[in-house]
Amino acid sequence: MKKRSALAKCIIPGLIFQSVTIGGGYGTGAEIAQYFGASGMVGGLLSALVTMVIWSVMCAITFEFVRVFKTYDYGSMMKQLLGKVGVLYDVLYYLMMFIVLGVLNATAGNMFNALTGASKWFGIAILSVAVVYLVFKGTEMIEKVLSVWSYVLYAVYIILIVCVFVKFGANISAEFAKNEVSPNWFSNGASYSIYNLVVVPLILYTVRDCENRKEAVTSGLLSGVIGVVPGILLLLMMGCDFAAVTTAETPVAVVFEMLDMKWLFIVFEIVLFGTLIETGTGFIKAVTDRIQVAFERNNKPLNKNVVNAIPLAMIVIGILISTFGLFNLIVKGYGTSVYGFLILYALPMVTLGVYKIAKAGKN
Repeated sequence: MKKRSALAKCIIPGLIFQSVTIGGGYGTGAEIAQYFGASGMVGGLLSALVTMVIWSVMCAITFEFVRVFKTYDYGSMMKQLLGKVGVLYDVLYYLMMFIVLGVLNATAGNMFNALTGASKWFGIAILSVAVVYLVFKGTEMIEKVLSVWSYVLYAVYIILIVCVFVKFGANISAEFAKNEVSPNWFSNGASYSIYNLVVVPLILYTVRDCENRKEAVTSGLLSGVIGVVPGILLLLMMGCDFAAVTTAETPVAVVFEMLDMKWLFIVFEIVLFGTLIETGTGFIKAVTDRIQVAFERNNKPLNKNVVNAIPLAMIVIGILISTFGLFNLIVKGYGTSVYGFLILYALPMVTLGVYKIAKAGKN
């Protein structure tokens, strides 16, 4: 495998983190409106800073833990962190993964239908084929595609925010002038960061080339920054009509209606569809890595047909879940799993994980 440059070691984990995190809710603005917009424009920026700090700290500690103990899949990491109790993480992870895959498929189907008028099954098929293809092609291809798509995403976001500022700059300035900061700005930012911490153990393979503590910690700190910037840009865009946009079911759609730029909306939707593929790929790859490492650790060969069948089976289950339409079940299941990740991953990593890193004494 080709050796990375020092710059690549620092920014690729962040680009992959952002790619997997952004998904449907982030990209449509729904999550940003709920967790940042609810605090007001100024308060939302403060919430975003809280999210950034928590993401950066968690990524930095986790990446250094992974580097020190050479645990580049979540199964090995959790075993090193919690011993036999770490297997409970698998239960939570599979719960989260299948819920996410169901939501991604449903979102992809609805997006494709809205853009083309064709059956939602075409959108689901495109998503499924793309995810399976990337997982089959392996780590290097996934890193390359997700990193490049992050640059594309940033480019589109920058074009969009420039257009919004040119047309609605006065509105955004007026929203800032209100200096609105709700009392729960800190808890909103903290909640959103915890809500997405499940992504960190998905991208451990991106840290494999970090050779020292400086590289691992730097890449972790930058990951939080890279991950939150698109959210800040979305929040700023909402300033064109803050009250209307932040209370809409799909905030970004309202912004585009006000801009009246159909071509940019189509480009944005295509880029957003790509983020769904990235998120699905990240979740499934983490499982294939975990299974392969487990077999290698026990010196057991893993049949190639079985390896290929794993992502296919997961995709099928995700499609089936997307047809249920059990919104309340999805919300409750997701909320429960988030608390589980906090208890089994986040808190142990910032306490026991830091202790084990210090005890290992590696620089």
